[in-house]
Amino acid sequence: MYDLQYYKAKNVDDAAAKINQAKDGKYIAGGQTLIPTMKARLASPSDLIDISQIDSMTGIKVTGSEIIINASTTHDEVANSLEVQRVIPVLSDLAGNIGDPAVRARGTIGGSVANNDPAADYPAICLGLDATIITNLREINANDFFESFFETSLKDDELIVAIKLNVPIKAAYKKFPNPASRYAMVGVFIGILENGARVSITGAGNTGVFRSLDMEKALEKDFSVAAISNIKVPLSEIMFDLHGSAEYRAHLIGVMAKRAVMSC
Repeated sequence: MYDLQYYKAKNVDDAAAKINQAKDGKYIAGGQTLIPTMKARLASPSDLIDISQIDSMTGIKVTGSEIIINASTTHDEVANSLEVQRVIPVLSDLAGNIGDPAVRARGTIGGSVANNDPAADYPAICLGLDATIITNLREINANDFFESFFETSLKDDELIVAIKLNVPIKAAYKKFPNPASRYAMVGVFIGILENGARVSITGAGNTGVFRSLDMEKALEKDFSVAAISNIKVPLSEIMFDLHGSAEYRAHLIGVMAKRAVMSC
C-alpha cells in the first residue's frame, strides 16, 4: 500500500484549493470508477478530495426550458425526481436503468460525465439535449466537452459543479445493454429541440459518444422510421471488442434508432 491523503471538502472553492495543493489529487463523490481502478492499481492518486458532502453540489432545479442538475446528484435521485419525470421523463428512465441499485445509490451524474466512459448513458443525453457542463471555472457546451475514450476538455484541477440540459419537445433513449454490467452495447438518444433534431450514440463510436448528423438532417425533414431506415454509420467510425464486432454494433445503431423514433 502507498501513502494516501483523504480530505472532505467544505465547499467548491475548498475542494479546488486542495486539488491544487496535491501532487496527484483526484476528486471523489460516488467513486464508482475511481475506487475499482485504485483497487486494481491502475490509479494511485496522492490525495482524494471528497466532494460528496458539499451541499451546493446536490439538487435539481427547473428554470423555464432548462433543467439544472448539480454534479453530486446520484443516479437514483435523478431517476426518482418528480421534476425530472415531469419535464424530461426520458432522463428519469435513463438514470433508472444505469447499473444496479447499489451503483445508482452511489454513482453521480457529474462523475459519469467527467469519466466519459465510451459505453456510459449520460454522455448521450448530454450531447442529445445540447447540454452545458458547468464547472468551477467556466461553462462548456457538450459538443466541445467529450473528446475521446475517458477524455474530456476538463483541466486537471477543474470540477464539474452542475449539468444544464435543455427540455426537449419530445425525446427517447433506447439501449441494448450488456447483460452483466448494463452498460450500453449501443445506446441511441433521439430528440427534437427548439433548434432541430438531435441524434446521439453511445457504446459504439471508436472515439466515444458521437452525433449522427445524417440522421438529424433526415429526421428534420421527416420524423419517421422510414426517414432513417437506410442511413448507416460507416464501419470505420464504429468500435469493436470482445462484446461485439463493428458490424454488429452498426446493426444495433439502426435498430435502437428506429425504436427511439417509435417511442417519441
